[in-house]
Amino acid sequence: MLDLNLRVHSDLHLPSDIVTHKHFIDGQYLESASGDVTERVAPSHGVVVSRAAKGTEAEVNLAVAAARRAFDNGRWCRIAAKERAIVLTKVADLIEQNVERFALIESLESGKPISQARCEVGGAAELWRFAASLARTSTGETHNNLGDDILAMTVKEPIGVVSIITPWNFPFWILSQKLPFALAAGCTCVIKPSEFTPSTTAMLADLLVQAGMPEGVCNIVLGHGDPVGALMTSHSDVDMVSFTGSTAVGKKVAEVASDTLKKVTSELGGKNPQVIMPDADLDAAADAVVFGVYFNVGQCCNSSSRIIVHQDIANAFIEKVVALSKKVVFGNPLHADTQVGAIVTTEHQQKIDTYVQDAINQGATVHLGGAGMHVEGLSNQFYQPTVISNVRPDMAISREEVFGPVLTVLTFQTLDEAIQITNDTEYGLSAGIWSENINNCLEFSRRANAGTIWTNTWMDGFPEVTFGGMKQSGQGREIGQYGFDEFLEIKSMVMRIGKTRAPWVGDT
Repeated sequence: MLDLNLRVHSDLHLPSDIVTHKHFIDGQYLESASGDVTERVAPSHGVVVSRAAKGTEAEVNLAVAAARRAFDNGRWCRIAAKERAIVLTKVADLIEQNVERFALIESLESGKPISQARCEVGGAAELWRFAASLARTSTGETHNNLGDDILAMTVKEPIGVVSIITPWNFPFWILSQKLPFALAAGCTCVIKPSEFTPSTTAMLADLLVQAGMPEGVCNIVLGHGDPVGALMTSHSDVDMVSFTGSTAVGKKVAEVASDTLKKVTSELGGKNPQVIMPDADLDAAADAVVFGVYFNVGQCCNSSSRIIVHQDIANAFIEKVVALSKKVVFGNPLHADTQVGAIVTTEHQQKIDTYVQDAINQGATVHLGGAGMHVEGLSNQFYQPTVISNVRPDMAISREEVFGPVLTVLTFQTLDEAIQITNDTEYGLSAGIWSENINNCLEFSRRANAGTIWTNTWMDGFPEVTFGGMKQSGQGREIGQYGFDEFLEIKSMVMRIGKTRAPWVGDT
């Protein structure tokens, strides 16, 4: 057994009742017409913790129809932005009042540490508040210099009905990167959470009702990608799809949506590097690397799954990372001090291990971990913190999104080489550099092909700062002003003052 910092099963008690959820459509809670349900087994404890209605095309059609009616009759988009902002702010307040309840079920369904679930849910409230502020401050443009008889303006209008499809790794946070901004713009929505983590999205329905959200504005359909997500993507009455998930599924979403030419925004995979220069604060960099690869068990689109280290300091830096990795608290997600929990499914755990074993077979060196892990009193859905070097850029573990607690180490000699390795990927979500030399930081930031660049830090985020990727990491942006603008259409209005238009057809 590795010398790791583990938190095993203790006297921490699981909830005695299984949480149950129905669809939320047009202000009503509905069972599936089929009567089918999906059960979620906690990856950490191996017991059923939630049971959700399993949606069909029938529920999607009902939800889309409700959202369409609510948009077309203007019960949300035509009210004053101040009124929308008031509702969104009330939702934020209610989220903060329910952090503990939401965090517990999210921790159990996803396997993430409860401390991180609390931060995720509580932090999401700030996304709702910021979105509320954007509702009140949205403006267009006027053009009064086109001539004395012409006045033109551009106005921003909600795009319409939006399908929101969210993943399992940050179910409430990612929902809150999308939904309040769509609602602030005046859109109506149909939401599908992952079948692995449906609870916090389903529980949000109660908060929306309490906050005064009109019926039909926000609808939730539970179930699987097929048929629920597929129909939400292709439905002719849906005007836009906002999707977060894998690049492979994102491509399918874009393809299906193209039949109706609806707008698609997508936040997809990443293979995010941190470049470590010789002049960096190596202790701070090592801590950020460990955080970046193990946060949420590495099941994070922004995970820094590869580091690019100057060859002169590579061995020393690896030693620092390994030493810190052994101090990270793995194990029972319900322990307040646990930092790394369980893998979401056994299938995903096997996928992670396949990447690792293939790399080993191709000559990579394992400095730590490299296998699944059993935690006493819990399930076997845990994976050892893993650090691998002697990785070539052409290896799958170096190029593909592993989505687990696995760090690959590559080396470089010059900044140009580091940038080349950084950009040698189909992804472009985020990247970072550690250096005390401002010129290194600026050059890297300008030349790295990624939607977010961090300098001497990792994964700092704010509601005001937009997020999104380049290349196959996605299209469009979330949060910030740009994330809000994604849900708006631009309309130009040209008005002639008086009867000054010259006739086109003259007198005969």
